[in-house]
Amino acid sequence: MKAAMIFDMDGTLFQTISILEASLHDTFQRLRDEGMWRGDTPLEIYREIMGVPLSVVWKTLLPRHPLHIHGKVNDIFHEKLIDNIQKGNGALYPHTEEILAYLSGRGFPIFVASNGYPHYLKAIIESFHLDQWILDCYSIQEIHSDDKGELIRKIKEDHNLTHGVVIGDRLSDFKGAEANHFLSIGCAFDFSQEKELSEADIVIGDLLEVKEYLEVMK
Repeated sequence: MKAAMIFDMDGTLFQTISILEASLHDTFQRLRDEGMWRGDTPLEIYREIMGVPLSVVWKTLLPRHPLHIHGKVNDIFHEKLIDNIQKGNGALYPHTEEILAYLSGRGFPIFVASNGYPHYLKAIIESFHLDQWILDCYSIQEIHSDDKGELIRKIKEDHNLTHGVVIGDRLSDFKGAEANHFLSIGCAFDFSQEKELSEADIVIGDLLEVKEYLEVMK
């Protein structure tokens, strides 16, 4: 069996930045309207932590708000994200469809392991018809942990995988690959950080480089 290709979604396949600003602004405008926030939308702070579990996001952006408010804000944020995706405002990274078609056509099983919520991931997959290549999409919400390595392990066990490659943009992806004895490929895209990318086995600047790497390894 060929190596499983396990992709992160945000910042790897999907250009979250294309809908992030509008969705975050809309969310914090709702908070301002309801008297729960003053000042600008903390977009820069969110960019710095992009890719961490959403529970961490709201603890970071709203440290003085109680947990039940975090839950409400999370629901609003996802509502805005999905609305933007369904309106066609989002975008995939260049060559996403090409690399997925290439991998699928050559028998590499493709999965997604994401910190995103299931209904959000479903909106992306349906809007861009990614299910023609992706066998299964896993959300961190499916396990009782915020550890990406545990999510990758679930994919590994569910599909009896013996070897694989994890393609992502953040440290959690690379550490998750290492914990499961998989190769890691770091994507130097919008939300990646140089220090974190140094933990990846391979670093790429374009998804087509995955194809080039695999061809060299034949």
